Amino acid sequence: MSDSLSPVFPTDYQSILARIDQVNPLLYGRTRNFLNGAVTYLSPYISRGVISVKQVQQHVLKRGYPLEAIEKFLQELAWREYFQRIWQVKGDLLMHDLKQPQSEVAHRELIASLANARTGIQAIDTAIQQWYDTGYLHNHMRMYIASLMCNIGKAYWHMPSRWMYYHLLDGDVASNSCSWQWVAGAFSSKKYYCNQENINRFTTSFQQGTFLDTPTELLASLKIPNELSETIQWQGTTPLPQKQEIQIDWQKPTLLYNSYNLDPLWRKDEDVNRVLLLEPSHFEKFPVSEKVINFVLALSQNISSIQVYVGEVDDLVQLNTTTSEVSQNFISKEHPAFTHYPGQKDIRDWIYPTVTGYHSSFFAFWKKCSKEITTPDLFSGE
Repeated sequence: MSDSLSPVFPTDYQSILARIDQVNPLLYGRTRNFLNGAVTYLSPYISRGVISVKQVQQHVLKRGYPLEAIEKFLQELAWREYFQRIWQVKGDLLMHDLKQPQSEVAHRELIASLANARTGIQAIDTAIQQWYDTGYLHNHMRMYIASLMCNIGKAYWHMPSRWMYYHLLDGDVASNSCSWQWVAGAFSSKKYYCNQENINRFTTSFQQGTFLDTPTELLASLKIPNELSETIQWQGTTPLPQKQEIQIDWQKPTLLYNSYNLDPLWRKDEDVNRVLLLEPSHFEKFPVSEKVINFVLALSQNISSIQVYVGEVDDLVQLNTTTSEVSQNFISKEHPAFTHYPGQKDIRDWIYPTVTGYHSSFFAFWKKCSKEITTPDLFSGE
């Protein structure tokens, strides 16, 4: 596979902004499902809160594209908000079947050949190994893997989704959980299936004679193939950095950053303490790999004077021995994973701030969103 399929993700802010400049929404709409298509490679920065979907959308709209010509790109940005709104409403229920139970479940483990990149489907095995190496996996390949895991191998979606989240630089609990459930039929009207012909088409491969080399309409009736029969238990652990002492001026507000909020522009000019909070309880609930933690730490270096605190937010509060009501002096950004943070919560930079609540389908959500899209003033200088 070519180098273009093994992206490198710089962590300095200027390189990230340059990547936004390189987005081609027209080509994206036509080629995004192909492994070598014109995808943006922005997802790790969006998931980690370095940039926002609103920031990306405004940047693209200012180029003057007709809205109908880039609708597919705008929809992909909206999917992010759709999944986040579901998490806001559902909370921990996000980790359970959202619409109906996944059917035909044979076990609740991980399929060994997928975990070990040895399915015999060459394009999938190569992509999994590159994903382990880079932390990135093309969205169409994620669907292929989930379909093999849940619909051909008949695994329950929960453990495999955690395995995938663990290794993704752009891991987002909401989009990951909802997408696995969509493929597995727990958050959709039908399951998603792919055959070898489909995989060959979108990965530019030419393999034949595999257990997927059959018409798509026959896949649902297949017995679990030998290649997907062996299962393993999987339990991810997060290698957090060693806890270090930090210096807090308790007379000033303290901004709380986390692995979903690494925005270097957030209250940039204010005289505050800035703390990247890595709570062991969060990463026990949603474990990530060492590669992901190192990526988060590198991205945090774009934030001036930030300090890293490994511990619970309650422990951080208790470090104060000089002022009262210190918990009210904390400021964070609203997020479903961090509702327990004390103090003030700033609103995130939503594209569609008024389209809230739970929608049973993306297109019900998008119908409302599309009415709110406006083209920026090209002469405003903003």
